[in-house]
Amino acid sequence: MHDPEIGTHAIVLAAGGGRRFGGGKLCSLFRGKPLVAWAVEAALATRAAGVTVVLGADADRVRIALSAFQDDRLHTVTCPEWSDGLSRSLQCGLENLPRDTHALLLFLGDMPCVSSELADQLLCAVLDGAPAAMPMCEGLPAHPVAIASSLFPGLQGLSGDRGARSFLTALPDIVQIHTDDHGSLFDVDRRDDLRAQPAVPSER
Repeated sequence: MHDPEIGTHAIVLAAGGGRRFGGGKLCSLFRGKPLVAWAVEAALATRAAGVTVVLGADADRVRIALSAFQDDRLHTVTCPEWSDGLSRSLQCGLENLPRDTHALLLFLGDMPCVSSELADQLLCAVLDGAPAAMPMCEGLPAHPVAIASSLFPGLQGLSGDRGARSFLTALPDIVQIHTDDHGSLFDVDRRDDLRAQPAVPSER
């Protein structure tokens, strides 16, 4: 882990009910540990000075799944309106950021193979002046994403299941970092996905 960068933060969205999965997704085991733990571990391995996990469905179970992390930088918040869609969970995370946050990394709790090294590259692009940065893998926008605080008001205007990536792809001047890391695309939607074999980043 690098030294934390003052004024940076990470949000892990872990509020969804996992309807296509059949419920209980984020606490299901992926390679021996709860699915959500992988994204949180990646976030904590970045330069972010703090990590906020947004909970919703199964909040108590997810909180227990994260109890193994003993890190003062990690906090959880619960979004009562999580069922209103991804945008509401994101907004709940933004509302709970420290006031000095000027750069944000955004992770999804059902993406277990995201690289913290890639996340730090994105974060550095924003710290260097980009309004946002996202990875591109095989021509597709991927995760995580890094966002400057100047874009937070636009994110607060999203509704339904629109997330940050859909908002960012419509904006000019977004830095794209090309990667061949397929972990930036892999997410768990259904139970069969738990048996998939994408490469886990070596630094994890």
